[in-house]
Amino acid sequence: MNILVVDDNPTNVMLIREILRKDGYQRISTASCAQEMYQHLGLDYSGKSEDAHPKEPDVDLILLDMMMPEIDGLQACRHIQQLNHLRDIPIIMVTAVADSNILADALDAGAVDYVTKPVNRIELLARIRLALRLKQEKDWHKERDYHIRQELRLAAKVQESVLTEPYEDQAITIKAIYRPSEELAGDLYAWFPLSNGKYGVLILDMMGHGVSSALLCMYIASALRTTVKSEAAPDIVLQQLNAKFDQLYMNDSLTLYYMTAIYVIVDTKNDVIRYANAGHPPGIVVMENGEVIQMETTGHPVGMFPELHIDVKEISCTHRFRVGLYTDGLVESSVQSLDMAIADLTELVKTETDIDDSLSWQQLFENESLHEDDKCLVWVDVHHRQGV
Repeated sequence: MNILVVDDNPTNVMLIREILRKDGYQRISTASCAQEMYQHLGLDYSGKSEDAHPKEPDVDLILLDMMMPEIDGLQACRHIQQLNHLRDIPIIMVTAVADSNILADALDAGAVDYVTKPVNRIELLARIRLALRLKQEKDWHKERDYHIRQELRLAAKVQESVLTEPYEDQAITIKAIYRPSEELAGDLYAWFPLSNGKYGVLILDMMGHGVSSALLCMYIASALRTTVKSEAAPDIVLQQLNAKFDQLYMNDSLTLYYMTAIYVIVDTKNDVIRYANAGHPPGIVVMENGEVIQMETTGHPVGMFPELHIDVKEISCTHRFRVGLYTDGLVESSVQSLDMAIADLTELVKTETDIDDSLSWQQLFENESLHEDDKCLVWVDVHHRQGV
């Protein structure tokens, strides 16, 4: 435990140091002014750090005299509070002033407590014990938060690994752009080549975001491949995912969660799309001749009720066409209406030939939103029939 005593009066420094030593504190550093204190804290004489990523100094508590020449205790305390790597060091002000307004200024400046001169031994030691106990608790929480962040980073990598890689063959190109609002996210997309020139494409948006939504996405992803690879119809796929949700609610062990989703089967041999939309924003289909068709909702969200009643719709397409599937975070803009945002998105699907290295798509994903939410787009480009 290292305590730094800062006072321009050598007598006060000697008195406090003796009180601390008699109470068992062995590591005691001293400074006669704010500039010396800065150097003890790894700063230069003016209070700046030369290191871009400074480390926390080996100081557990600062006893800081309020009245000092050049830089007083209040100024020094405010300066320390502005530095991220120092602001958690508790500062106890030592002052001869009993004015309550000045003492309030000291606490507002970032001091955790104060003692008045002449220093009372019992009071000083009690306030030091309290400040150190609070620092130990804060250090424990910081360490715990660090480990949680490390685990979240690992979980984010695992979650990212289940997202489907871009796919391209002679008939179709499928890609995605994804910008999670947090390290763990609640959006999921996947696509699978089926038989006879067919491809299953799904995008979903779990209620909320963060750890719980991400875990539910992983839970759904574990069942998705088997469900889609069975080549079931779009309504059956979403109903099976709904059944997976229902298993979680059997013991009333989970708060009600749900997800919006749209599952599309793209038939490149017959130029047909079959889809089911469970409360998801309308998918966009752009024909070769410029005609636009929206894949509207055909049922309520997945997981909202024990049984999912949802319809399948079919769209006959031109020889070449594109499909845009997205989550609501992409169109809930703070500067324009929902209809305008969807219109802009539709225009990009119609005019942009790719999503890679596209400034227009990049700007769309960087637009300010009404609230922080995951943003996702799945791009499907059917360029010609399979085998041609």
